[in-house]
Amino acid sequence: MEGVSRRTNQGINSALAAHLAKAGLTPRALARELNRLFGPGTVAQTAPYHWRDAGGVPRPPLPALTAYAISRRLGRVVTVRDLWPGHPGADDATLVLPANAGVDGPWTLATTMQVAEDWLLGGLVDRRMFLSVSGATLAQAVSIYLATQMPASAAVPPTSPDDPLVDQIEATVPRLQTLDDERGGAAGLGYVGAQVRAVLLVLRDGGHTDSITRRLLVALADLAQLAGWKALDAAQPGLAQRYLLTGLRAAHDAGYRSMEAHILADLAFQAASFGDGMDGVALAEAARRVANHGAASVQASVTSRLAFAYAAAGRAAECERAWHDAQDQLASRRRDQDPAWMYYLTPNHLDCQAGYAMILSGRRMAANRDGRALLRKGEALLRTGAYARPATEPSQRRALYEGAWLALGYTAHGRLDDAANVVRLALPRLGTVRSPRSVALLTQLTHDLRRRNRNQTVADLLPDLEAALAQQPT
Repeated sequence: MEGVSRRTNQGINSALAAHLAKAGLTPRALARELNRLFGPGTVAQTAPYHWRDAGGVPRPPLPALTAYAISRRLGRVVTVRDLWPGHPGADDATLVLPANAGVDGPWTLATTMQVAEDWLLGGLVDRRMFLSVSGATLAQAVSIYLATQMPASAAVPPTSPDDPLVDQIEATVPRLQTLDDERGGAAGLGYVGAQVRAVLLVLRDGGHTDSITRRLLVALADLAQLAGWKALDAAQPGLAQRYLLTGLRAAHDAGYRSMEAHILADLAFQAASFGDGMDGVALAEAARRVANHGAASVQASVTSRLAFAYAAAGRAAECERAWHDAQDQLASRRRDQDPAWMYYLTPNHLDCQAGYAMILSGRRMAANRDGRALLRKGEALLRTGAYARPATEPSQRRALYEGAWLALGYTAHGRLDDAANVVRLALPRLGTVRSPRSVALLTQLTHDLRRRNRNQTVADLLPDLEAALAQQPT
Protein backbone atom coordinates (compact mmCIF):
# COMPACT_ATOMS: atom_id res chain seq x y z
CA MET A 1 0.00 0.00 0.00
CA GLU A 2 1.39 3.42 -0.87
CA GLY A 3 0.67 6.92 0.36
CA VAL A 4 -0.67 7.95 -3.09
CA SER A 5 -2.91 11.02 -3.01
CA ARG A 6 -5.18 12.75 -5.47
CA ARG A 7 -3.69 16.15 -6.26
CA THR A 8 -5.76 19.14 -5.22
CA ASN A 9 -5.30 22.90 -5.08
CA GLN A 10 -6.92 23.29 -1.70
CA GLY A 11 -3.86 24.40 0.24
CA ILE A 12 -3.59 23.46 3.88
CA ASN A 13 -6.18 21.02 5.25
CA SER A 14 -7.01 22.85 8.47
CA ALA A 15 -9.30 20.06 9.72
CA LEU A 16 -6.57 17.43 9.45
CA ALA A 17 -4.00 19.86 10.89
CA ALA A 18 -6.21 20.54 13.91
CA HIS A 19 -6.80 16.85 14.61
CA LEU A 20 -3.11 16.06 14.29
CA ALA A 21 -2.27 18.82 16.72
CA LYS A 22 -4.85 17.59 19.24
CA ALA A 23 -3.47 14.05 18.91
CA GLY A 24 0.11 15.28 19.37
CA LEU A 25 1.14 13.87 15.98
CA THR A 26 3.35 15.39 13.33
CA PRO A 27 2.73 14.14 9.78
CA ARG A 28 5.85 11.96 10.01
CA ALA A 29 4.70 10.58 13.38
CA LEU A 30 1.31 9.81 11.82
CA ALA A 31 3.06 7.85 9.05
CA ARG A 32 5.04 5.88 11.64
CA GLU A 33 1.83 5.14 13.55
CA LEU A 34 0.05 3.92 10.41
CA ASN A 35 2.97 1.67 9.53
CA ARG A 36 3.09 0.34 13.09
CA LEU A 37 -0.63 -0.40 13.21
CA PHE A 38 -1.16 -1.71 9.69
CA GLY A 39 2.26 -2.96 8.62
CA PRO A 40 5.48 -1.57 7.14
CA GLY A 41 4.95 0.15 3.79
CA THR A 42 1.35 1.17 4.49
CA VAL A 43 2.28 4.79 3.78
CA ALA A 44 5.40 6.72 2.81
CA GLN A 45 6.99 8.70 5.65
CA THR A 46 6.38 12.06 3.97
CA ALA A 47 2.93 11.48 2.44
CA PRO A 48 0.95 12.94 5.38
CA TYR A 49 2.74 16.28 4.88
CA HIS A 50 1.09 16.45 1.45
CA TRP A 51 -2.28 15.60 2.99
CA ARG A 52 -1.98 18.35 5.59
CA ASP A 53 -0.15 21.10 3.74
CA ALA A 54 -1.37 20.68 0.16
CA GLY A 55 -4.88 19.33 0.67
CA GLY A 56 -4.02 15.90 -0.69
CA VAL A 57 -6.59 13.13 -0.23
CA PRO A 58 -5.06 9.64 0.02
CA ARG A 59 -6.62 6.76 -1.83
CA PRO A 60 -8.86 4.31 0.11
CA PRO A 61 -8.45 2.71 2.57
CA LEU A 62 -5.86 5.21 3.85
CA PRO A 63 -8.46 7.82 4.90
CA ALA A 64 -10.24 5.25 7.11
CA LEU A 65 -6.95 3.97 8.51
CA THR A 66 -5.90 7.54 9.31
CA ALA A 67 -9.22 8.21 11.05
CA TYR A 68 -8.71 5.04 13.08
CA ALA A 69 -5.15 5.97 14.10
CA ILE A 70 -6.17 9.47 15.19
CA SER A 71 -9.26 8.13 16.98
CA ARG A 72 -7.03 5.76 18.90
CA ARG A 73 -4.75 8.58 20.01
CA LEU A 74 -7.61 10.88 21.03
CA GLY A 75 -9.73 8.20 22.70
CA ARG A 76 -12.84 9.22 20.74
CA VAL A 77 -14.30 8.48 17.33
CA VAL A 78 -12.95 10.58 14.47
CA THR A 79 -14.47 10.01 11.02
CA VAL A 80 -12.98 10.40 7.56
CA ARG A 81 -15.37 13.29 7.04
CA ASP A 82 -13.89 15.04 10.10
CA LEU A 83 -10.45 14.92 8.50
CA TRP A 84 -11.31 15.65 4.85
CA PRO A 85 -14.59 17.59 4.91
CA GLY A 86 -16.16 18.10 1.53
CA HIS A 87 -13.87 15.77 -0.40
CA PRO A 88 -15.04 12.62 -2.25
CA GLY A 89 -12.58 10.58 -0.19
CA ALA A 90 -14.61 11.49 2.88
CA ASP A 91 -17.42 9.25 1.65
CA ASP A 92 -15.58 6.06 2.58
CA ALA A 93 -18.23 3.75 4.02
CA THR A 94 -16.03 2.44 6.83
CA LEU A 95 -17.48 3.38 10.21
CA VAL A 96 -15.11 3.67 13.16
CA LEU A 97 -16.68 2.69 16.48
CA PRO A 98 -15.32 2.09 19.98
CA ALA A 99 -15.09 -1.62 20.78
CA ASN A 100 -17.54 -1.28 23.68
CA ALA A 101 -20.28 0.48 21.66
CA GLY A 102 -23.56 -1.11 22.76
CA VAL A 103 -21.74 -3.77 24.80
CA ASP A 104 -21.75 -2.01 28.15
CA GLY A 105 -25.44 -2.35 29.03
CA PRO A 106 -26.95 -4.40 31.87
CA TRP A 107 -25.52 -7.90 32.31
CA THR A 108 -28.61 -9.77 31.15
CA LEU A 109 -29.40 -12.21 28.38
CA ALA A 110 -31.62 -9.55 26.78
CA THR A 111 -28.62 -7.22 26.41
CA THR A 112 -26.51 -10.06 25.06
CA MET A 113 -29.14 -10.62 22.39
CA GLN A 114 -28.97 -6.93 21.50
CA VAL A 115 -25.24 -7.36 21.02
CA ALA A 116 -26.01 -10.41 18.88
CA GLU A 117 -28.35 -8.34 16.72
CA ASP A 118 -25.58 -5.77 16.22
CA TRP A 119 -23.17 -8.47 14.95
CA LEU A 120 -25.83 -9.82 12.60
CA LEU A 121 -26.67 -6.38 11.21
CA GLY A 122 -22.97 -5.84 10.57
CA GLY A 123 -23.05 -8.82 8.22
CA LEU A 124 -20.23 -10.96 6.94
CA VAL A 125 -18.75 -8.02 5.05
CA ASP A 126 -18.60 -5.75 8.09
CA ARG A 127 -17.69 -2.17 7.15
CA ARG A 128 -17.00 -1.20 10.75
CA MET A 129 -13.56 -0.66 12.21
CA PHE A 130 -13.52 -1.06 15.98
CA LEU A 131 -11.40 1.23 18.11
CA SER A 132 -9.84 -0.44 21.15
CA VAL A 133 -10.68 1.19 24.48
CA SER A 134 -8.73 1.54 27.69
CA GLY A 135 -8.82 3.22 31.07
CA ALA A 136 -12.20 4.21 32.45
CA THR A 137 -13.99 3.16 29.24
CA LEU A 138 -12.65 -0.38 29.44
CA ALA A 139 -13.28 -0.49 33.19
CA GLN A 140 -16.92 0.46 32.61
CA ALA A 141 -17.32 -2.35 30.08
CA VAL A 142 -16.17 -4.95 32.65
CA SER A 143 -17.24 -3.12 35.82
CA ILE A 144 -19.21 -6.10 37.09
CA TYR A 145 -15.93 -8.05 37.36
CA LEU A 146 -13.93 -5.20 38.85
CA ALA A 147 -16.40 -4.81 41.72
CA THR A 148 -15.33 -6.10 45.13
CA GLN A 149 -18.10 -8.68 45.29
CA MET A 150 -18.27 -11.02 42.35
CA PRO A 151 -21.74 -11.62 40.88
CA ALA A 152 -23.33 -14.99 41.38
CA SER A 153 -23.14 -17.20 38.32
CA ALA A 154 -26.29 -18.44 36.69
CA ALA A 155 -27.50 -21.83 37.78
CA VAL A 156 -26.34 -24.59 35.46
CA PRO A 157 -29.35 -26.50 34.08
CA PRO A 158 -29.24 -30.26 33.74
CA THR A 159 -27.59 -31.78 30.69
CA SER A 160 -29.88 -31.54 27.69
CA PRO A 161 -30.71 -34.35 25.29
CA ASP A 162 -28.80 -34.51 22.03
CA ASP A 163 -29.63 -31.83 19.49
CA PRO A 164 -28.06 -32.45 16.06
CA LEU A 165 -27.49 -28.77 15.27
CA VAL A 166 -26.00 -27.94 18.67
CA ASP A 167 -23.90 -31.11 18.49
CA GLN A 168 -22.53 -29.93 15.14
CA ILE A 169 -21.73 -26.46 16.49
CA GLU A 170 -19.93 -27.87 19.51
CA ALA A 171 -17.92 -30.30 17.39
CA THR A 172 -16.41 -27.49 15.29
CA VAL A 173 -14.77 -25.64 18.17
CA PRO A 174 -11.81 -27.94 19.05
CA ARG A 175 -10.63 -28.25 15.44
CA LEU A 176 -10.77 -24.50 14.96
CA GLN A 177 -8.69 -24.02 18.10
CA THR A 178 -5.95 -26.34 16.87
CA LEU A 179 -6.02 -24.71 13.43
CA ASP A 180 -5.31 -21.40 15.15
CA ASP A 181 -2.29 -22.97 16.87
CA GLU A 182 -0.93 -24.21 13.56
CA ARG A 183 -1.49 -21.28 11.22
CA GLY A 184 -1.85 -18.12 13.33
CA GLY A 185 -4.59 -15.64 14.09
CA ALA A 186 -4.91 -13.98 10.69
CA ALA A 187 -5.58 -17.34 9.02
CA GLY A 188 -9.30 -18.09 9.07
CA LEU A 189 -10.32 -15.12 11.24
CA GLY A 190 -13.19 -14.30 8.90
CA TYR A 191 -14.38 -17.91 8.99
CA VAL A 192 -14.38 -18.05 12.79
CA GLY A 193 -16.24 -14.73 12.82
CA ALA A 194 -18.83 -16.30 10.52
CA GLN A 195 -19.23 -19.17 13.00
CA VAL A 196 -19.86 -16.64 15.78
CA ARG A 197 -22.62 -15.09 13.68
CA ALA A 198 -24.06 -18.51 12.83
CA VAL A 199 -24.48 -19.35 16.53
CA LEU A 200 -26.01 -15.93 17.12
CA LEU A 201 -28.54 -16.65 14.37
CA VAL A 202 -29.54 -19.90 16.06
CA LEU A 203 -29.87 -18.15 19.40
CA ARG A 204 -31.99 -15.40 17.86
CA ASP A 205 -34.37 -17.96 16.38
CA GLY A 206 -35.43 -18.73 19.97
CA GLY A 207 -37.78 -21.45 21.11
CA HIS A 208 -35.00 -23.37 22.85
CA THR A 209 -35.12 -25.07 26.22
CA ASP A 210 -33.02 -23.52 28.97
CA SER A 211 -30.44 -26.28 28.65
CA ILE A 212 -30.13 -25.87 24.87
CA THR A 213 -29.88 -22.09 25.29
CA ARG A 214 -27.04 -22.59 27.75
CA ARG A 215 -25.20 -24.95 25.39
CA LEU A 216 -25.50 -22.35 22.62
CA LEU A 217 -24.21 -19.63 24.94
CA VAL A 218 -21.25 -21.81 25.91
CA ALA A 219 -20.47 -22.44 22.23
CA LEU A 220 -20.83 -18.71 21.52
CA ALA A 221 -18.43 -17.88 24.35
CA ASP A 222 -15.90 -20.44 23.07
CA LEU A 223 -16.07 -19.14 19.50
CA ALA A 224 -16.07 -15.45 20.44
CA GLN A 225 -13.02 -16.00 22.66
CA LEU A 226 -11.27 -17.77 19.78
CA ALA A 227 -12.23 -15.02 17.33
CA GLY A 228 -11.02 -12.40 19.80
CA TRP A 229 -7.71 -14.15 20.33
CA LYS A 230 -7.23 -14.55 16.57
CA ALA A 231 -8.03 -10.87 16.03
CA LEU A 232 -5.46 -9.94 18.67
CA ASP A 233 -2.85 -12.10 16.92
CA ALA A 234 -3.93 -10.49 13.64
CA ALA A 235 -3.12 -7.02 15.07
CA GLN A 236 -6.76 -5.91 15.13
CA PRO A 237 -7.06 -4.88 18.79
CA GLY A 238 -10.42 -3.16 18.53
CA LEU A 239 -12.04 -6.15 16.83
CA ALA A 240 -10.38 -8.41 19.41
CA GLN A 241 -11.96 -6.47 22.26
CA ARG A 242 -15.34 -6.51 20.54
CA TYR A 243 -15.30 -10.30 20.23
CA LEU A 244 -13.92 -10.82 23.74
CA LEU A 245 -16.54 -8.56 25.33
CA THR A 246 -19.24 -10.46 23.41
CA GLY A 247 -17.84 -13.78 24.61
CA LEU A 248 -17.61 -12.48 28.17
CA ARG A 249 -21.32 -11.67 28.17
CA ALA A 250 -22.24 -15.06 26.74
CA ALA A 251 -20.08 -16.84 29.34
CA HIS A 252 -21.67 -14.80 32.13
CA ASP A 253 -25.18 -15.63 30.90
CA ALA A 254 -24.28 -19.32 30.79
CA GLY A 255 -22.63 -19.40 34.23
CA TYR A 256 -19.45 -20.49 32.41
CA ARG A 257 -17.05 -19.29 35.07
CA SER A 258 -13.84 -20.77 33.64
CA MET A 259 -14.38 -19.00 30.31
CA GLU A 260 -15.22 -15.73 32.07
CA ALA A 261 -11.82 -15.90 33.77
CA HIS A 262 -10.08 -16.93 30.55
CA ILE A 263 -11.53 -14.01 28.56
CA LEU A 264 -10.74 -11.48 31.30
CA ALA A 265 -7.16 -12.78 31.24
CA ASP A 266 -7.08 -12.34 27.44
CA LEU A 267 -8.28 -8.74 27.84
CA ALA A 268 -5.57 -8.24 30.47
CA PHE A 269 -2.89 -9.61 28.15
CA GLN A 270 -4.10 -7.38 25.32
CA ALA A 271 -4.03 -4.27 27.52
CA ALA A 272 -0.56 -5.10 28.83
CA SER A 273 0.71 -5.85 25.31
CA PHE A 274 -0.33 -2.37 24.16
CA GLY A 275 1.35 -0.64 27.07
CA ASP A 276 -1.67 -0.26 29.34
CA GLY A 277 -0.02 -2.00 32.30
CA MET A 278 -2.43 -0.68 34.93
CA ASP A 279 -5.45 -1.87 32.94
CA GLY A 280 -3.73 -5.21 32.46
CA VAL A 281 -3.13 -5.69 36.17
CA ALA A 282 -6.69 -4.69 37.11
CA LEU A 283 -8.20 -7.09 34.59
CA ALA A 284 -5.84 -9.95 35.44
CA GLU A 285 -6.52 -9.58 39.15
CA ALA A 286 -10.26 -9.67 38.42
CA ALA A 287 -9.70 -12.80 36.32
CA ARG A 288 -7.87 -14.41 39.23
CA ARG A 289 -10.85 -13.71 41.53
CA VAL A 290 -13.23 -15.25 39.00
CA ALA A 291 -11.02 -18.31 38.58
CA ASN A 292 -10.67 -18.83 42.34
CA HIS A 293 -11.87 -22.33 43.39
CA GLY A 294 -12.02 -23.38 39.72
CA ALA A 295 -9.84 -25.85 37.85
CA ALA A 296 -6.17 -25.55 38.79
CA SER A 297 -5.19 -25.30 35.12
CA VAL A 298 -7.45 -22.27 34.60
CA GLN A 299 -6.04 -20.63 37.72
CA ALA A 300 -2.51 -21.25 36.46
CA SER A 301 -3.27 -19.82 33.02
CA VAL A 302 -4.86 -16.71 34.50
CA THR A 303 -1.96 -16.21 36.91
CA SER A 304 0.51 -16.41 34.03
CA ARG A 305 -1.34 -13.52 32.37
CA LEU A 306 -1.14 -11.63 35.64
CA ALA A 307 2.64 -12.15 35.56
CA PHE A 308 2.79 -10.56 32.10
CA ALA A 309 0.64 -7.63 33.23
CA TYR A 310 2.95 -7.06 36.19
CA ALA A 311 5.91 -7.04 33.81
CA ALA A 312 4.21 -4.47 31.56
CA ALA A 313 3.50 -2.32 34.62
CA GLY A 314 7.17 -2.43 35.65
CA ARG A 315 6.55 -4.65 38.68
CA ALA A 316 9.27 -7.23 38.03
CA ALA A 317 9.32 -8.84 41.49
CA GLU A 318 5.56 -9.42 41.38
CA CYS A 319 5.92 -10.84 37.87
CA GLU A 320 8.30 -13.51 39.18
CA ARG A 321 6.09 -14.29 42.18
CA ALA A 322 3.06 -14.72 39.92
CA TRP A 323 5.01 -17.07 37.68
CA HIS A 324 5.95 -19.26 40.66
CA ASP A 325 2.31 -19.18 41.84
CA ALA A 326 1.20 -20.36 38.39
CA GLN A 327 3.67 -23.25 38.53
CA ASP A 328 2.35 -24.29 41.95
CA GLN A 329 -1.24 -24.13 40.73
CA LEU A 330 -0.51 -26.24 37.68
CA ALA A 331 1.31 -28.80 39.83
CA SER A 332 -2.02 -29.53 41.56
CA ARG A 333 -3.85 -29.99 38.25
CA ARG A 334 -6.49 -32.68 37.89
CA ARG A 335 -7.06 -33.46 34.23
CA ASP A 336 -10.64 -34.54 34.80
CA GLN A 337 -11.45 -30.97 35.93
CA ASP A 338 -9.85 -29.24 32.93
CA PRO A 339 -12.03 -27.46 30.36
CA ALA A 340 -11.48 -29.02 26.94
CA TRP A 341 -9.80 -25.86 25.63
CA MET A 342 -7.10 -26.01 28.30
CA TYR A 343 -5.37 -28.80 26.35
CA TYR A 344 -2.43 -26.58 25.45
CA LEU A 345 -1.25 -25.61 28.94
CA THR A 346 1.91 -27.35 30.15
CA PRO A 347 4.59 -26.39 32.69
CA ASN A 348 6.85 -25.43 29.78
CA HIS A 349 4.14 -23.18 28.35
CA LEU A 350 4.02 -21.33 31.69
CA ASP A 351 7.80 -21.05 31.71
CA CYS A 352 7.86 -19.53 28.25
CA GLN A 353 5.09 -17.06 29.07
CA ALA A 354 7.17 -16.00 32.07
CA GLY A 355 10.20 -15.86 29.77
CA TYR A 356 8.80 -13.25 27.43
CA ALA A 357 7.29 -11.34 30.36
CA MET A 358 10.79 -11.09 31.87
CA ILE A 359 12.27 -10.00 28.55
CA LEU A 360 9.57 -7.33 28.25
CA SER A 361 10.49 -6.05 31.69
CA GLY A 362 14.24 -6.51 31.22
CA ARG A 363 14.33 -4.57 27.94
CA ARG A 364 12.85 -1.57 29.70
CA MET A 365 15.71 -1.43 32.17
CA ALA A 366 18.45 -3.22 30.23
CA ALA A 367 21.06 -0.63 31.12
CA ASN A 368 21.15 -1.66 34.77
CA ARG A 369 22.10 -4.90 36.48
CA ASP A 370 18.52 -5.89 37.33
CA GLY A 371 17.47 -5.49 33.71
CA ARG A 372 20.29 -7.68 32.44
CA ALA A 373 19.47 -10.33 35.05
CA LEU A 374 15.84 -10.40 33.90
CA LEU A 375 16.92 -10.74 30.28
CA ARG A 376 19.12 -13.72 31.16
CA LYS A 377 16.29 -15.40 33.10
CA GLY A 378 13.82 -14.80 30.29
CA GLU A 379 16.21 -16.15 27.68
CA ALA A 380 16.94 -19.27 29.72
CA LEU A 381 13.21 -19.98 29.99
CA LEU A 382 12.50 -19.38 26.30
CA ARG A 383 15.39 -21.63 25.26
CA THR A 384 13.36 -24.53 26.74
CA GLY A 385 10.38 -23.68 24.54
CA ALA A 386 9.19 -24.02 20.96
CA TYR A 387 11.43 -21.56 19.07
CA ALA A 388 13.55 -24.34 17.49
CA ARG A 389 10.64 -26.70 16.82
CA PRO A 390 10.77 -28.28 13.33
CA ALA A 391 8.23 -27.02 10.81
CA THR A 392 6.62 -30.47 10.74
CA GLU A 393 5.55 -30.22 14.40
CA PRO A 394 2.43 -28.49 15.80
CA SER A 395 2.20 -25.05 17.46
CA GLN A 396 4.08 -23.17 14.78
CA ARG A 397 2.58 -19.85 15.85
CA ARG A 398 3.93 -20.36 19.35
CA ALA A 399 7.34 -21.18 17.88
CA LEU A 400 7.36 -17.98 15.83
CA TYR A 401 6.19 -15.78 18.70
CA GLU A 402 8.59 -17.19 21.27
CA GLY A 403 11.48 -17.01 18.80
CA ALA A 404 10.78 -13.33 18.18
CA TRP A 405 10.86 -12.61 21.92
CA LEU A 406 14.04 -14.63 22.41
CA ALA A 407 15.77 -12.70 19.64
CA LEU A 408 14.63 -9.41 21.19
CA GLY A 409 16.13 -10.50 24.48
CA TYR A 410 19.47 -11.45 22.94
CA THR A 411 19.67 -8.20 20.99
CA ALA A 412 18.95 -6.08 24.06
CA HIS A 413 22.28 -6.99 25.59
CA GLY A 414 24.43 -7.52 22.56
CA ARG A 415 24.22 -11.28 21.91
CA LEU A 416 23.85 -10.61 18.22
CA ASP A 417 25.08 -13.97 16.89
CA ASP A 418 22.56 -15.75 19.12
CA ALA A 419 19.80 -13.40 17.99
CA ALA A 420 20.67 -14.05 14.33
CA ASN A 421 20.57 -17.82 14.83
CA VAL A 422 17.09 -17.59 16.34
CA VAL A 423 15.84 -15.35 13.53
CA ARG A 424 17.16 -17.80 10.92
CA LEU A 425 14.94 -20.45 12.52
CA ALA A 426 11.94 -18.09 12.53
CA LEU A 427 12.11 -16.90 8.91
CA PRO A 428 10.74 -20.08 7.24
CA ARG A 429 7.70 -19.98 9.53
CA LEU A 430 6.63 -16.66 8.04
CA GLY A 431 5.58 -18.53 4.91
CA THR A 432 2.97 -20.63 6.69
CA VAL A 433 2.03 -18.78 9.90
CA ARG A 434 -0.05 -15.61 9.60
CA SER A 435 0.62 -13.83 12.88
CA PRO A 436 0.92 -10.05 12.51
CA ARG A 437 1.51 -9.88 16.27
CA SER A 438 4.71 -11.89 15.78
CA VAL A 439 5.57 -9.88 12.67
CA ALA A 440 5.32 -6.70 14.77
CA LEU A 441 7.90 -8.13 17.18
CA LEU A 442 10.21 -9.03 14.31
CA THR A 443 9.73 -5.54 12.87
CA GLN A 444 10.73 -4.09 16.23
CA LEU A 445 13.75 -6.40 16.17
CA THR A 446 14.66 -5.11 12.69
CA HIS A 447 14.80 -1.56 14.03
CA ASP A 448 17.08 -2.73 16.86
CA LEU A 449 19.37 -4.58 14.47
CA ARG A 450 19.72 -1.67 12.04
CA ARG A 451 21.53 0.19 14.78
CA ARG A 452 23.99 -2.72 15.02
CA ASN A 453 24.58 -3.27 11.30
CA ARG A 454 28.34 -2.83 11.59
CA ASN A 455 28.30 -6.34 13.01
CA GLN A 456 28.88 -8.70 10.07
CA THR A 457 26.36 -11.28 11.30
CA VAL A 458 23.69 -8.59 11.52
CA ALA A 459 24.63 -7.16 8.14
CA ASP A 460 24.23 -10.62 6.57
CA LEU A 461 20.88 -11.22 8.29
CA LEU A 462 19.12 -7.90 7.75
CA PRO A 463 18.42 -8.19 3.98
CA ASP A 464 16.81 -11.62 4.45
CA LEU A 465 14.77 -10.48 7.46
CA GLU A 466 13.60 -7.30 5.73
CA ALA A 467 12.68 -9.21 2.57
CA ALA A 468 10.67 -11.78 4.53
CA LEU A 469 8.80 -9.06 6.42
CA ALA A 470 8.10 -7.12 3.21
CA GLN A 471 6.35 -10.21 1.79
CA GLN A 472 3.89 -10.43 4.67
CA PRO A 473 0.24 -9.63 3.76
CA THR A 474 -0.94 -6.18 4.85
